[in-house]
Amino acid sequence: MKNAIILHGKPGKEEYYDPQFPAGGNNHWLPWLQKQLIIRDIAAYTLEVPNSWKPDYPTWKKEFERFDITPETNLVGHSCGAGFLVRWLSEHKDKKVGKVVLVAPWMDPFKNEGTGNFFDFNIDPEIRKRTSSITIFNSDNDDQSVQKTVKTLRKTIVNMDYREFHNYGHFCLKDLKTEKFPELLEELI
Repeated sequence: MKNAIILHGKPGKEEYYDPQFPAGGNNHWLPWLQKQLIIRDIAAYTLEVPNSWKPDYPTWKKEFERFDITPETNLVGHSCGAGFLVRWLSEHKDKKVGKVVLVAPWMDPFKNEGTGNFFDFNIDPEIRKRTSSITIFNSDNDDQSVQKTVKTLRKTIVNMDYREFHNYGHFCLKDLKTEKFPELLEELI
């Protein structure tokens, strides 16, 4: 059965604990994308990683692996969630998945965001061989740490697709000015 797993990024500690902010999986375009996939008969799940403001790889891995991950599973990660997917796919060479979309992928390249050993791994350059496709969504005006991550991924992963957007920022609600993200939906269907 086709399914999709949508993974949020790393919020700031203040945002994580602020009752006025939605939880990571209910923020930005994630709920809209989930609903759009569901009405197309694709089971779609958004994760809620506990204490996601201070990334702990075993915790993220445990939450992620609660779901069936098959060759029919599409994976979408935003920011730190995209970085997590790169690590998970790099470390699980026995897994085949469907489409993978890395939206504003971030792997703390300057090591100044308190991610500890979350991104201590070697990127597998052959990830693409175990996916239907793998695509980076990058905005020309995103943060330098995202641009550095994107450059590293494009240089390392063989046959990765790349889409650049103008003035989409970090693909957050405040940048997009809407919860809809039709370009991402189109990429998945």
